[in-house]
Amino acid sequence: MADIQAKRVEPGTIDAEVAGRAVRRIKDYLMRHPEQTAIPVAGEHGGEDALILPRQAVSLLVFVLAQAAEGRGVTVIPSNAELTTQQAADMLNVSRPYLIKLLESGEIPFRLVGKHRRVTYEALQDYKRHDDARRRTAADELGALGQELGI
Repeated sequence: MADIQAKRVEPGTIDAEVAGRAVRRIKDYLMRHPEQTAIPVAGEHGGEDALILPRQAVSLLVFVLAQAAEGRGVTVIPSNAELTTQQAADMLNVSRPYLIKLLESGEIPFRLVGKHRRVTYEALQDYKRHDDARRRTAADELGALGQELGI
């Protein structure tokens, strides 16, 4: 699998006012043309051939611009990207040794590249969804137990 990098825009690097204006204009266009699957993008003054973008790509751009308008940074990563153990640990907000225990116990699938472990972004997101569901269930059970005990 090829080395796939994430693309990151740091908070504040995109002008929030310009981003907000772009979001409003794009959303307005998409609402007026709900059936259109390919969106033509022309320059402000025309004269050039329009760039044709898939509607889903335009929707993703709207999301990125909306986050920038709020002053937030954004990272876009392909779903099939492979992460180092440090990158995966950072995404889960855990230590690298803890992540390695999760990998070695089979909680998260990985592959070896030489002696280095690689985790797919999809596998990490699957683990995160499963772990979040497990935590919600435990919290619900504790809440129900607390109600039974009158706490």
